Amino acid sequence: MAYALHEQLELHEIAAFKSVCMTKSKTMQGLVTDETLKQLLAEDVEVSTRQLQELNLLLTKANT
Repeated sequence: MAYALHEQLELHEIAAFKSVCMTKSKTMQGLVTDETLKQLLAEDVEVSTRQLQELNLLLTKANT
């Protein structure tokens, strides 16, 4: 299945945004002292990692 150019660009944009969000969550984990917030940030990193892998798979398919 081929994606249109604008769809590929949107996938790149989403991946870039998600990457920035994940980086922020990882950074904040080391700065916060509240354990509940640390856990939420850790969960966000896990989910974001999975989502970035899925986006990467979509981008790979889009280029074929």
